[in-house]
Amino acid sequence: MRKLYLKDLTSIGCTGWDEPVFANLIGYIERNEIKPLLAKIFALEDIVHAQQEFTDRKHVGKFVLIPPAMTDEQSRLLRFKRR
Repeated sequence: MRKLYLKDLTSIGCTGWDEPVFANLIGYIERNEIKPLLAKIFALEDIVHAQQEFTDRKHVGKFVLIPPAMTDEQSRLLRFKRR
């Protein structure tokens, strides 16, 4: 913190936001007004490796985990549960 106030820097953060904030953020991304910086993409099965790399803190940007594709049976069950 000492470096922050001695250099007259400003740090802004929050732990929550109003309802329209997330929708606005998605709109900015969809219109290519902002682009999230991706560090790396992992298959969900590689989550342990992703977590290890994340805790190393040598990356810049976000990690993305891609779940496996649903089988036809899983998709059918999901549609059934939503009814």
